[in-house]
Amino acid sequence: MAELGATLLTLARNAIAARFGQAQSPADDYPELHKPAATFVTLTQHGNLRGCIGSLEAWRPLAQDVHENALGAAFRDPRFAPLTADELPITRVEVSLLTPAEPIFFTSEADALAQLRPEIDGVIFTAGQRRSTFLPQVWEQLPGPASFMAHLKQKAGLPANYWGSDVRLERYTVKKWKEAAP
Repeated sequence: MAELGATLLTLARNAIAARFGQAQSPADDYPELHKPAATFVTLTQHGNLRGCIGSLEAWRPLAQDVHENALGAAFRDPRFAPLTADELPITRVEVSLLTPAEPIFFTSEADALAQLRPEIDGVIFTAGQRRSTFLPQVWEQLPGPASFMAHLKQKAGLPANYWGSDVRLERYTVKKWKEAAP
């Protein structure tokens, strides 16, 4: 699995570097790369988020998903200006491979919060047409379930205290790989 992780990191970095005309060493090929998978690619600089884009459902081959999400994180995350060639050497790449999402069944917000597993669960929050997700890594910044959920609601464009009969929750876990700090 470590070899696959190293390959996914290489694929992500190569996708971004190619946009700047920078040749990179080719990634190894594994059968898993050709199977559908859902990933997120996260970029950081000096420990700060610089871009994060991903897929919640497996609908294209793993290699293609990483490639497209790396480009999305670098050039299409609406929270950030597109990455520049000068930034690439100080940018750290992380790839998260998601398990299929499973519904969380709950009777109230308190029940839902009690079922969350900090540092394990990625959570998809849906209310009507609004949807948001946090990867399990977000628990590092928001360690309490109530705070995690409040920020997830705000990310979906809702008030932090929103709760209604239209709320649906799903959970997933990830395997993640991160480049060494530049």
